[in-house]
Amino acid sequence: MSRGSPRLTPSRTSPSPWPIPAKLPLAPALALAALLAPGAAAADVNDLVLGRLTNRVDATTIVPQNAELRSLASQLGVVLAPHLLTPADTLGFGGFQLTVDYAATTIDPRAAYWRARAGSSDPAGTEGTAHGPGTLGTFGFFARKGFWFPLPSFEIGAGAVHLVDSRIWTGQLYAKLALHEGYSSLPLPSLAVRGAVSRMMQQRELDLTVASLDVTLSKHVGVGGTWRFDPFAGWNLLMIVPRSEVIDPTPQIDPLEPMQQADSQLSFVFADQANIYRHRIFFGAKLQYYVVQLTLEASFALAGSSLDDRIGTTDRCTAASTTTNCDAQDTAAAQRTLSLSAGVDF
Repeated sequence: MSRGSPRLTPSRTSPSPWPIPAKLPLAPALALAALLAPGAAAADVNDLVLGRLTNRVDATTIVPQNAELRSLASQLGVVLAPHLLTPADTLGFGGFQLTVDYAATTIDPRAAYWRARAGSSDPAGTEGTAHGPGTLGTFGFFARKGFWFPLPSFEIGAGAVHLVDSRIWTGQLYAKLALHEGYSSLPLPSLAVRGAVSRMMQQRELDLTVASLDVTLSKHVGVGGTWRFDPFAGWNLLMIVPRSEVIDPTPQIDPLEPMQQADSQLSFVFADQANIYRHRIFFGAKLQYYVVQLTLEASFALAGSSLDDRIGTTDRCTAASTTTNCDAQDTAAAQRTLSLSAGVDF
């Protein structure tokens, strides 16, 4: 029974809210009733169960593992980071673009903090096995529009990105300013700066915001007077901000049950941490014929190294730490992302 849900007592005189034909065999009838009955939605394999990132010292003491949360947020932040997938040139003040994007990003599935995946085969993290595939996929939908204000060569975009095999969605927004563009006949590249933000939704235990700043160089090349080819490359800084909500480490126990009232005292919140910084380099190319465009991009995120420096201590958080008063180091491994975008430019 889920927490806070009223206990339902079946009545012999009350009709079932989901009538079952009288001739239906008992086993299929029970299965059908279970499928139709309302209830809490089951977590998908890539949803988060942050209650696993703890060290249970005794029956009444649970210590959140801050270092594991930091590294998990770091890798997940790269997966859900704002999509780039555009050259430095803007669409122009009359331009408009609609795209569908897909990206595959590597993670370190053997890292202990990925036991927080709902689909992990080793939720206790004691077997040393991978906690799922080493790649996470996302797909998204984006709209981009060129403007002449507040400055010429200005472009904004917005979209939504979904993490495959999860209930996670992110809302994303960006603004780009081309500092130099349009000189396709000269051997000079276009140059643009862009700021973006991605906000994770549909996860009740973690708030995750990813801010992004990048610098992009690109060069427009005409092909046969009908095709356009725009290779691009750049550098990107990610600022990942994780914030914990109240977490129940024992969701299978209902504190409203007799003798279980003390279970509610085990709920906890991860302490707020300093922002996480990751650096990415990326390169790709956009190919366009008439209004149809295809963009391919590869990016490489350097390994995480940022530190949550706590006041009053110089001790580093360790595996199975027995205190939260320690400095959490981001130990996220380097990550690679391959992205594909298809759409139309008007």
